[in-house]
Amino acid sequence: MAVPRTAPILVASNRGPVSYALGEDGSLTARRGGGGLVSGLSAIGPDANAVWVCAALGEGDREAARRAGDSHLNPGDTGGQQVRMLDIAPDVFAAAYNGVANSVLWFVHHLLYQTPVEPVFDAEFADQWAAYERYNAAFADALAEEAVDEAVVLVQDYHLALVPAMLRERRPDLRIGHFSHTPWAPPDYYRLLPDDVAAGVLRGILGGDRAAFLTERWAGAFADCCAAVLGAEIVRDGDGNGDGSGDGAATAVRFEGRETRLGVHGLGADADFLRQRSRQADVDERLTSLRAQIGPDRKSIVRVDRTELSKNIVRGLLAYRRLLETHPEWRERVVHVAFAYPSRQDLAVYRDYTERVRRLADEINAEYGTAGWTPVALHVKDDFARSLAAYRLADVALVNPIRDGMNLVAKEVPVVSERGCALVLSREAGAYAELGDDALVVNPYDVEATARALDEALRMSDGERADRTKRLAAAATALPPQAWFLAQLRAL
Repeated sequence: MAVPRTAPILVASNRGPVSYALGEDGSLTARRGGGGLVSGLSAIGPDANAVWVCAALGEGDREAARRAGDSHLNPGDTGGQQVRMLDIAPDVFAAAYNGVANSVLWFVHHLLYQTPVEPVFDAEFADQWAAYERYNAAFADALAEEAVDEAVVLVQDYHLALVPAMLRERRPDLRIGHFSHTPWAPPDYYRLLPDDVAAGVLRGILGGDRAAFLTERWAGAFADCCAAVLGAEIVRDGDGNGDGSGDGAATAVRFEGRETRLGVHGLGADADFLRQRSRQADVDERLTSLRAQIGPDRKSIVRVDRTELSKNIVRGLLAYRRLLETHPEWRERVVHVAFAYPSRQDLAVYRDYTERVRRLADEINAEYGTAGWTPVALHVKDDFARSLAAYRLADVALVNPIRDGMNLVAKEVPVVSERGCALVLSREAGAYAELGDDALVVNPYDVEATARALDEALRMSDGERADRTKRLAAAATALPPQAWFLAQLRAL
C-alpha cells in the first residue's frame, strides 16, 4: 500500500529521537533522545505535520520499525512527533555505518588516517560502499513517499551524503538541504578517497538546493573540494559579475547546470535547558561528590568527551603530565577531572584508544599521586548529570580536539559555570571561530604549548576569568538549537 504524502517538512538522520529496548517477553520500551535536532524540531510545533525519517539502530528499534510497517511510530513514544523508522537489513546498515560512515568519511574529515598504512580501499571497501549507496537509497525512497508537493527536506550529516541527489531524481519538486555536522577535509586530504567515491559524495550533496556547515571554514573546504574533484565553479562574495571571480567567502557551487547555495549555521548551546537542568537535585548530588573527590582548596581542570579519536584525550593527559613535571608548585593543588566516555567500542581502533587513555591516567597517578591526592580523576561511565556538575565547578576547561565540526562542550561550560572558567581551546575546533577571542587557544598537537596554556589558565585572576566567561557564554548561545533549525528552514 502506498504511503500517503502528508509531510510539508521532513528531517532525515541516521539516529532518530527515540530508541527501543526489546524485552524477553517481546515488549518494547521506548527511550526518548535529546540533542539539537530534537530540540530544533520541537520549534516547528505539532501542527506542522513534520516527519522525521531515521534508521533502526538495534534489535529493539528494528522490531518497532517492523511493527509500524510503512507507518509512523507510536506518537506516545516520540513525544508527539511523527517518526518513520527504517528497518534496513543489519548487514547493509553495519557496512554503511561502520564500514563507510564511521571508518572512512569520519576519518577523512577529521584527518585521522595514519597514511603510511591506511586507508586501504580494496574489494571489501567496494562492497561496503555499495551498502552505503543502498542505505542512502532507502532514505531517499522513504522521504519521496512521505513528502507533499514542494516540501522542505533537511538531510543531516555524513551518513546521508548521497540522499540529496537521490531524492532529487525521485522528487525534483522538493526543496532539499543538507547539513554537515563534521568538519570538511581540504582537497588534498579528501582525495585520499577513491576517485569515484570522492566525486559521488560531492555530487550527492550538490543534489540539494543548499549545503550548510557549522563554520565558514568547513563550507570553504567543501567548495574547494568541489572545484578540485569535479571542476565545479565556485561563486564567492564580491562576485558582482556572476562569473565566479569574487575573492570572498564561497557562497554557492555551480555544477552541471545547477547551483547549490552554501550556508553557515553555528549551532549554539541551549542556555535555558542547561541552566535549568544543571540546578536539579541529581546534579547537586554529583557536585558534592566531585568536590569531595577533588578535595578542599584545589583547582580543577575539566574535560568532558567521548573516547573519540578526534577528541585528542591522550595529548591532553600528556599536557597535564607535563604541567606537573615543569610546574611542581601545582602538585597537590590541582586535579584533572577527565570524563572519557567510551565510544564506538565495536571498532578495534576505538577500543585500543580507550585503553590507552585508561593506562595513561593510571601512569600519571602512579608517578605523581600521594596518599591524599589523586592527580587524575578519570570517569568512564556516561553520566550527563555528572558532566553538568563538572561544568559548574571547573576552574579550567580543556577542549583540545585534533579537529571538530563545532564542539558543544566548549560552548556549554561557560553557560553553566558558577565562578567563571578559563577555556583552553584547540584552534581546530569549529567553536574557535566564535570563542577564540576569549579562550586560550592551542595547537592540539603541541603538548608543550598546551601545558603552558593550562598553567596560564590556572593562574588567571578571578575577575578576568569571570569576564571572559560572560563573553564566551554570550557567543556560545547566539544560535540555540531551535533558532539554528529554523534558520535552515527559512533559508530553503
